[in-house]
Amino acid sequence: MAEEKNYISIDEFARIELRVGKVVEAEKIPGTRLLKLIVDLGGEKRQIISGIAEYYTPEDMIGKKVVVVANLKPKKIRGYLSEGMILAAGCDKGQRPVLVTVGDEAEPGWRVC
Repeated sequence: MAEEKNYISIDEFARIELRVGKVVEAEKIPGTRLLKLIVDLGGEKRQIISGIAEYYTPEDMIGKKVVVVANLKPKKIRGYLSEGMILAAGCDKGQRPVLVTVGDEAEPGWRVC
């Protein structure tokens, strides 16, 4: 018998609100590996703190359309409020994170399903 996985139900997955966000502002937080991003989610803008500064510059991020966990509980990170999370692949130790992005036809705020 296969090893039991930590499965979630479709109802649990449905609670995660994934949205298209467009990065409109970005800056490195001095002395950290963090970027402070302002992301347009369609009807609102959110500040998201992301630990990707060793892989992406603020200039790399401007204009990118990314997938955002929009209903993540806000959290203070190094004194900055983070109001979501940007998804990336390759987050295991030794890997370079690759942002989960969408095509130009996807609009900020669209639900990802």
